[in-house]
Amino acid sequence: MASTSDFRNGMVLDIDGVLWTITYFQHVKPGKGGAFVRTKLKNVLTGQVVDKTFRAGEKVNDIRLERRPVNYSYTDGQLYYFMDKETFEMIPISGDLIGEEQLQYLKENMECEGLVHDGKVIMVDLPAFVELEVTKTDPGVRGDTAQGGSKPATLETGAEIQVPLFVEEGDVLRVDRREDKYLERVNR
Repeated sequence: MASTSDFRNGMVLDIDGVLWTITYFQHVKPGKGGAFVRTKLKNVLTGQVVDKTFRAGEKVNDIRLERRPVNYSYTDGQLYYFMDKETFEMIPISGDLIGEEQLQYLKENMECEGLVHDGKVIMVDLPAFVELEVTKTDPGVRGDTAQGGSKPATLETGAEIQVPLFVEEGDVLRVDRREDKYLERVNR
């Protein structure tokens, strides 16, 4: 059992037999009345997002999920297939469950982290930092700006980010996928 004071993003709760992960929470202390915690919860199996409010100090069932390495293999349009590196079993996961913000950085053979509940992978997390090739960007012109400028670039997975002017097509970049942010060029 955990209390609302233990809440953190990514924590998994069991509410009425359904697994929910906390995507956002905020402790609120109004002038009148008792304190409460406002949350956004995402259903682990369906991807449905709901808002729920808890009283401060309320007890909830938290679930500890085991993490296991999985490799992304392919997609058939709706389902994304990952291979469990321990059992070599193919695991289909819905795109809604992975989330659009993660899917734009997913490429074949990418090693990810599978979250396991009752011996079964139920969710997948991509690495925070990914290395992707630039497939399309405008040429940078020296002297265009007084400070360091930026330009849009399309990566091999279709994701678009802002990059410095010196980045060219064919460069491999390290990107923080959580913030859609360029970090550095990778030498290969």
